[in-house]
Amino acid sequence: MLNLPQRTHIYQNHHFDSTRWDYFESRADDIVIATSYKAGTTWTQAIVAHLLFPDGNFPAPPTQMSPWLDMRIIPLELVLNNLKAQQHRRFIKTHLPLDGVPYNEKIKYLYIARDTRDVFMSLWNHYTGMKEEMLMLLNMLPGRMGDELPPPPDDIHTFWRNWITRGSFAWETDGWPYWSHLSNVQSWWNFRYLPNIQLFHYSDMLADTEREVRRIAAFLEIDVPEQAWDGIIKAISFTEMKRQGELYAPGGGQFWKGGAETFMHKGTNNRWRDVLSDEELALYDTACARALTPDCRAWLENGGTI
Repeated sequence: MLNLPQRTHIYQNHHFDSTRWDYFESRADDIVIATSYKAGTTWTQAIVAHLLFPDGNFPAPPTQMSPWLDMRIIPLELVLNNLKAQQHRRFIKTHLPLDGVPYNEKIKYLYIARDTRDVFMSLWNHYTGMKEEMLMLLNMLPGRMGDELPPPPDDIHTFWRNWITRGSFAWETDGWPYWSHLSNVQSWWNFRYLPNIQLFHYSDMLADTEREVRRIAAFLEIDVPEQAWDGIIKAISFTEMKRQGELYAPGGGQFWKGGAETFMHKGTNNRWRDVLSDEELALYDTACARALTPDCRAWLENGGTI
């Protein structure tokens, strides 16, 4: 008998509340798109939207169709009512580790991972680009558990040291002041053998987008007309998504200085090589040794089909 995921932690902070999942009524064909953060979530939401609607005629922007269920900002009742009203196949976003989500054998879970150092560079852009009003909303919204999200430090190296050496939850050892990227990936990696959980890597998606999008379609059992593929692959290219940033960015990009242009920054990897010193990368090695199994670390750094 297969060992199944168990929900062992409650995650509540300035951004999310994992107990919101307790009120979610699933359907047998639901899709959950999961990442830690800054690992291709918005891209994957766009991919799934285009697979379900190959003509690109969406009933709503992809991030509206695909709500971040655990996020505290949108009232839960509103999110659940919107999902209930959806007639098409639903796809829901989460940034929770697998040990914080009520696992359902009927749902398909699509998990996207990205090299830790690339996630960090993207998160720095995300954090420093956030409007002050967004920071205030996260911190002042009633029901927040734990500490406030502080403003970003002036220096990227200060942020790196905090992010890679401190945990926000008692059982995590990295990710402050957000949440752990490493233990998030490990939690999903541990159950990669389950037929309804499929792991994809951001680097593979960049290297051969069509191959990976076809793999996503196969996993989700979506039959796409062959003549629609060229249009889909063009529509989900970074260039095209950035051009239509307000359609794809959460809230149309309104929470970031510079709007969707800031949210959809570069979509590239390896920028950390010009930023992080050997000493700073040694902190990364220590963090990986604490939080990741060797096979998970190898895949997280290199990608490859699982």
